[in-house]
Formats: sequence, structure tokens, C-alpha cells
Amino acid sequence: MKNAIVTGYSSGIGKAICEELELHGYTVIKLTSRLEDIASLEEEVKGILKNQEIDLLVNCAGVGIFVPHEEISIVKIKEVIDINLTAPIILTNLVLRSLKKQEGKIINISSIEATKHSKFSALYTATKSGLRDFGLSLFEELRKSGVSVTNINPDLTTTNFFDELQFEPVKEDDTSLLPQTIAQTVINILNTKGVVTDMTIRPQKFAIKKK
Repeated sequence: MKNAIVTGYSSGIGKAICEELELHGYTVIKLTSRLEDIASLEEEVKGILKNQEIDLLVNCAGVGIFVPHEEISIVKIKEVIDINLTAPIILTNLVLRSLKKQEGKIINISSIEATKHSKFSALYTATKSGLRDFGLSLFEELRKSGVSVTNINPDLTTTNFFDELQFEPVKEDDTSLLPQTIAQTVINILNTKGVVTDMTIRPQKFAIKKK
């Protein structure tokens, strides 16, 4: 039995990944600390590591915002950076020695926005690009250790990510991805001989609508 930590496990892509991992024999450890509360996160993870090793870390939790940058509050800026970038970097730091023992894997769920530049996406893109580049650089550091690092960059995916945004995917075939598609991709990556370092997944068509 292998142990996995998956952030963002309560809904959307993270929930689908957890369900797929459990079907494939993983025990999914669900952190209870808020990712913004670094002190609590550190304490919880260190407590887990006293009793078990970690074979897989999936950094999936994320929050989006797509508005003119001057309209974003300082509190919101900090929240987006903390959840999308700071927490994954710190969580990776905390479990890395265990992952090295297990020759484990790290999978970062980044975003299509990490590969392009979109209007009103400066803050979100900065965090997701940072996460993607962190993963790509970390792989070079960890190659000799046996730990693999993969970035998945999903395009529009049908989740509650859009609940508080001003737009959403059009409900038509092939205009958005399903969370289960990303989850199955995770399993495929885990079963690949070799390392998939960076993967972008997009729907065939592009169509969004304003709310």
C-alpha cells in the first residue's frame, strides 16, 4: 500500500484524483490544516511523517482570480500566492526526504495559464507559472535521487473553480475537460516508465460565456 498526500481533495480535480488513486491501491492522506496557515501545516505534516512515509505528493489546491490587477485587495493577493505557490513549495520541502526514501513522485496541477499570457490573469498566471517552473527546476535537482516531478497544465475544466468567477465554460461537448480526465492522466503518468515532466491538456474546442 502506498501513501499519497493530495491537496484540494474536497472537490473538483483533487477529489477525482483521490478517488482514482484509491481505486489503484493508494491510501490518500487528507490534510486538515489550511494551506495558508504554514505553522499548522508544518506541524501536521511532521506528525504524519513520524508514523509513515510518503510515496506521492499531488499539489492540486488552487484559487483563481481574473480581474484588473488594481482591483485586487492586498489580502486576496496574499491568499492566491499562499495557496497556489507558497503552500506547494513548503509542502514539497516538508515531504521531500520521505519521497527520496521511497523514490516517490510529485505531481503539480498547474494551469494552461502557466503556458500563455491572458488579460486579467497576471496574478493567477504568476502563481501557476511559478509552480510550473518550480517543478521543472526541481526535477533537474532530484533526478539522481529517483524522485520524479510532473507538471500537468489543464485548460478549462468543469469544476466549482468557476463558481466565483465572472465566466465559465459553455456547456457543450468538447469545450471543457472533466476532472476524471485529469485524474486518469495522473494514473497514466504514475504507470509510465520514464518521466513525463510537463503535460498540457486542452479540450478540442474553446468556448466560454460571461455570467
